[in-house]
Amino acid sequence: MRLWSVHPSLLDAKGLVACWRETLLAQKVLAGETRGYSEHPQLTRFKAQPDPLRAIGSYLSGLHDESRARGYNFDQSKILYRSMGEIALTIPVTTGQLEFELEHLRRKLEVRDPARLGNLPEVDRAQLHPLFSLVPGEIEAWEKDAQALRR
Repeated sequence: MRLWSVHPSLLDAKGLVACWRETLLAQKVLAGETRGYSEHPQLTRFKAQPDPLRAIGSYLSGLHDESRARGYNFDQSKILYRSMGEIALTIPVTTGQLEFELEHLRRKLEVRDPARLGNLPEVDRAQLHPLFSLVPGEIEAWEKDAQALRR
């Protein structure tokens, strides 16, 4: 499961579809509709929100908006809470996490979509998913894929 901090426009087609599906699964976990993946580290930052289901719904809304921009047909009715409404929510993401994710995405694009790789910005110019705001810091503690880097 990968719930990207980067803006969905940076993802290739396979990445965007996979993120949509994985986030729908995350929504089911947060709604208590499945027991699998309940301790998945990618859910940590959503579980920490005052209303995790609304936070994941806002995340899904950003993915849905990108899907529409590309002419895809993601089913909006699967989003339990389309947005945060009047609640202004941003979840902080660290510069280290963003850098880690961009490098992770670069490795994926090298194989899946080399043409898109050339359009991937450097950290200081990379857009985030609209739900997130950038703060200084290292790779997030919940990022299990980076454990080898910490040793």
